[in-house]
Amino acid sequence: MTAMADRAPVSVAPRRVQPSDIALRPTAELLTDGGDARILLDRARGLNKYGCSPLPDPGLAAFGSSTASTISATAFAAAERLRDRLAEAAHRETDALTYARELDRMRAELADLCGIADLPDLKIVFAASGTDLHLLAAQLAAGGAPAPLVALMVEAPETGSGVPAALSGRHFSTHAALGDTVPDGGPVDGAAAVEIVAISGRDAEGMPRPTQSVDAEVETRVVDAAEAGRRVLLTLVDVSKTGMIAPSPKLALAIRRRFPDAVNVLVDACQFRQSRASLRAYLEHGFMVALTGSKFLTGPTFSGALLVPRTLARRLKTQPLPAALGAYSARADWPHDWAAARVLPDVANHGLLLRWEAALDELRAFRSIPDHEVSAFLSDFARAIETRLATDPAFEPLPVPALDRRPLVDAGGWDEIPTIFPFLLRDASQRLLRREETARVYAALAQDQSEHGGSRATAALRCQVGQPVPCGQRGGVPVSALRLCASARLVVEAASGRSAGAAAVIARAMAVLDKAAWLAAAATSGSGVHP
Repeated sequence: MTAMADRAPVSVAPRRVQPSDIALRPTAELLTDGGDARILLDRARGLNKYGCSPLPDPGLAAFGSSTASTISATAFAAAERLRDRLAEAAHRETDALTYARELDRMRAELADLCGIADLPDLKIVFAASGTDLHLLAAQLAAGGAPAPLVALMVEAPETGSGVPAALSGRHFSTHAALGDTVPDGGPVDGAAAVEIVAISGRDAEGMPRPTQSVDAEVETRVVDAAEAGRRVLLTLVDVSKTGMIAPSPKLALAIRRRFPDAVNVLVDACQFRQSRASLRAYLEHGFMVALTGSKFLTGPTFSGALLVPRTLARRLKTQPLPAALGAYSARADWPHDWAAARVLPDVANHGLLLRWEAALDELRAFRSIPDHEVSAFLSDFARAIETRLATDPAFEPLPVPALDRRPLVDAGGWDEIPTIFPFLLRDASQRLLRREETARVYAALAQDQSEHGGSRATAALRCQVGQPVPCGQRGGVPVSALRLCASARLVVEAASGRSAGAAAVIARAMAVLDKAAWLAAAATSGSGVHP
C-alpha cells in the first residue's frame, strides 16, 4: 500500500446524512458516506466489502471492474477539488442548495458525455447504487397499478444479490443510503406490491442457455401477465456479471411494441459497458437505463443514475413514492418537478456527489479516446486473454454468448467486444476448484504472497479481479468463476502510451493470471493460498 493508505478511515458504523461538517472531514472519509453496509470499511484492513480502499493504490493490478474498483489518483484529486468547493460554499448557502446545483451540473455533463444531451426532456435520477436504482424504478413502475406489478429479471447471480429484494420493495441491507438502520429483507413501509419472476440465463452446469430459450420463457411470462391485466417491468441486463445480455434487445423491442401500455423495460446497464450509440438507442425506444460509475468506469463504489426517456418521464413525473424511500433518496436526486421528490428529505449526500465526480473524471478521459482506438485495444486485449484462458490448463473459460444488440443498433461498435472474461480454476491435478477454494484464491490474489514461495514477482503482485460468481455445479460440486476485466481506465492507459501502453496493460493482465494459476495449483494441499 502507499503511504496515503495509512490514513484510511476505519469506521465500521454508518453515519446519518446531516448538516455539514464537510470542512472538517477528509475526502477519503466522505467517499464512504451515503451508501449501504457494503460501502463501510472494516476496522482491520480499511477496505469495503469489495476489497476496495477509498484511497488510491497505484501498486494494485486492477482488473476487477465487473465488481468494484479502487479509486485512481486522478479521480481522487477530482473528488478532493469538489470537496474543497463544497466546503467553501458551506459558508454562503445551505448544503441542500449546493448539492442540488452540483447534481444539475452532473446531469448535464453525464448526458453530454453519453451523447444524449440533445434528447428532449431526458430526465436523470441519482441514487447510491444499482440496487437502489432497481428499488426506485420498480416503485415508479408499480405506482397506481390495480394488481401487483410483475418484475421479470435474470437470476440474481448474474445481476446482484440484493436486486430481487429491491425490485420487490424490500430492504436489501442493514443500512439504507442516507444512514438509517433498516431490517434487511423486510418490507419498505408503504411500498407497492411487486411479484418477482426470475429467469435463468445459465443451466445447472453454468453453461449459457440458448438465447432463443431464454427469450421464449420471458415472452411467455410477459404475455401471460399482460393478458391477465397485470403491469410488467422487464429487466434487460446489458451486461451481466459474466458479460451476457439477456433477454435479447430484439425480444424487448417486440414486447414493448406489442404491449406499450402494460410493459416498461428497465435496461440494467450498471456495468456501463455500452457505446454512446447503444445508450441512445435504448432511450429512443422508450427504455429506462440504469448506470453506475463504479464498474467499467472504475469510479469508487456506489454511484448510480437512472436515465428516463421523455415517453416515460411524462407519466412518471406525477407518480408519488412512499415516504419511507426517504431513507434511500434525497430530494435533489430527482428532477425538481417530480412528485416523487416532494416526500423526500432536503439533504445532501456528499458521498454520492464525490463518487460521481470521480466517475465523471474517468468518463471524461475515456470519451477523449476515439472509438476506433478503443476498439483496437479491446480487440487485442480480448484476443490475448481468451487465448490464455483457452490454452492454459490452470483455467477453464466460462462460455459467454456474443454481444448482440441488433436490431437496436448496427453492428460494429466497441461495445460488442467482450470486456469481462469469466473463468474457473483447476489445481495441479486438473481438478476444478470448489467455490470455497476459489474464494480463498480470490482473497489471496489481493495480498503479497511472496513469503509462501513461488516466483517472487508473481507471488508479490497484488491483484484485483471480479469476485467469484456462482456458476452451478460440475459433477455435483458447486463451482464459481473469477472474472478478469478490461475497464475504461485501462483503455485510457493503453491509448496514452504511458509505460508502454497497450503491451504493458496486457502483460500486467497475464501476470494476474500467472498468480491465479500458481495459487490454484496449490489449492489441493492449501500451501501457498493464504487469504
